Amino acid sequence: MAGSVNKVILIGNLGSDPEVRYLESGSAVAKFNIATTESYTNKNGERVDNTEWHRIELWEGLAKVAEKYLKKGNQVYIEGRIRTDTWTDKEGQQRTGVTIRANSMTLLGGPSGGGNSGGDYNQGGQQGGYQQSGNAPRGNNAPRPSDPIPPSMAAGNGDDDDLPF
Repeated sequence: MAGSVNKVILIGNLGSDPEVRYLESGSAVAKFNIATTESYTNKNGERVDNTEWHRIELWEGLAKVAEKYLKKGNQVYIEGRIRTDTWTDKEGQQRTGVTIRANSMTLLGGPSGGGNSGGDYNQGGQQGGYQQSGNAPRGNNAPRPSDPIPPSMAAGNGDDDDLPF
């Protein structure tokens, strides 16, 4: 097999407002954490929630969109790639951390997933995105997470008689 794939897709809630800074070159960088939660019932019948935290990094246009629209608790859909960073801390200890460098995001709404649906943004911060370097992760007609359900697919539309099962 030639090549490899480094792709991450996350839907989670922001743990805090994004930290946005501007480099001397004028480039914008935004960093924030999102939480994803997996729920299951253990063998004793108790509900268990397992929350993972993910460090997200956005650059340029996406960072500016995050600065303007993202707030603690917002739900966001992120596509990006895993980056492993290594640094030396103040005590001289070698540290390693994992960051997701996003190349597209969709604002899904407020803390409960409701509220105003913000939209899709690509790496350049342009709305209507998912386009990055000519690679479209889905077909042009495929629904995005924030798209409403078309009336033809909604429950109770009367077309159930044509189903093969």
